[in-house]
Amino acid sequence: MVEKKIRIDVLGSITSIKQKDWDLCACPESFDGGNPYDPFTTYDFLSALELSGSVGKGTGWHACHLVAKLSDEIVAVMPLYIKGHSQGEYIFDHNWAHAFESAGGRYYPKLQSCVPFTPATGRRFLTKKGFEKEGREALTSGLINLANQNKISSAHITFCTLDEAKALSSERFLLRKTMQFHWEDKGFQNFNDFLDSLTSRKRKAIKKERSIARSFWNNNGKIVKLNGSDIEPKHWESFWFFYQDTGNRKWGYPYLTKNFFEIIHKTMTDKILLVLAMENDFPIAGALNFLGRDTLFGRYWGASKYYSCLHYEICYYQAIDYVLENGLRKIEAGAQGDHKLSRGYLPNFVYSLHWFSDEQFGRAVNDYLNSEGLIMSQDQKIMMEESPFRKMEE
Repeated sequence: MVEKKIRIDVLGSITSIKQKDWDLCACPESFDGGNPYDPFTTYDFLSALELSGSVGKGTGWHACHLVAKLSDEIVAVMPLYIKGHSQGEYIFDHNWAHAFESAGGRYYPKLQSCVPFTPATGRRFLTKKGFEKEGREALTSGLINLANQNKISSAHITFCTLDEAKALSSERFLLRKTMQFHWEDKGFQNFNDFLDSLTSRKRKAIKKERSIARSFWNNNGKIVKLNGSDIEPKHWESFWFFYQDTGNRKWGYPYLTKNFFEIIHKTMTDKILLVLAMENDFPIAGALNFLGRDTLFGRYWGASKYYSCLHYEICYYQAIDYVLENGLRKIEAGAQGDHKLSRGYLPNFVYSLHWFSDEQFGRAVNDYLNSEGLIMSQDQKIMMEESPFRKMEE
């Protein structure tokens, strides 16, 4: 009996595959009535990036998604991009690029398996139920073959799951760990229960911040949390203004186009929580969050008018309120931000994998990653000692 082999196709656009075929790999639980762990690798989100022009021509992000087929059955997929720069990734390799090119090599283009502009942990090896092992192996081989055939310097798999990191970490796939700040429900009944778990000093500081933020209420202000059909096009108009302001200040230009928000309004509002600060019924600030199976993913914040502590209220405390009210377990608040620690968001490791065609350069990067990993572990330990939560003996 001849064993059938899995073959790999490369797609220049996710629209070249049927939505059901992609989502049976990306979020098979959705077909059993459940919610995906995160919405970012779903067809709706990735296609919105492409159809809106947020990735594609002129962006330095060009889709080359991998599709693994057994006969005519699609058994695994991988979101993959060929990149001409290192922007919008949140796992920084600019120093590697500089070192590689200083030694006479050509670092770009490179391959990047991730969700563009989205520093959220999730599966990158998306396999249909029953094909987890074979699918992952086929995608791994396909990724390396694609790089070798096109003389590409490197392949990077960022914000992958810990299981994926453990399975692929080797001499060729180098493991990197960095940090983010996440909030977790420890069985709290409500926000006051959460506050009671903190040290007296931190509890008072948060109460003071929420009290200061409430000065906004004195100016005919209110905060609204919108999901599903409650979100209207007019809300996106306001949020687009907020997003542009933040993007211009942080990155030099906004990564996402206005059309991206128009598309997800039509396809993803059930996976979105939009928190808006309204003054005289007009939005002056807002935070965009995405909803996963048990996790709220904080993504973007912006404002046209500033009140002291309103950022903390909308982005962090309103998020905690929502999670506790709706039976979620966790908040991933995005990249960076040591200031989140004092507000109950603790340091968690996030993982990425890196492959280099030049083995000697890979060994040098591995030495760097080993040193960096030790520093990360030490930093996490120090931060945990500064945890705002009361120690057990207190």
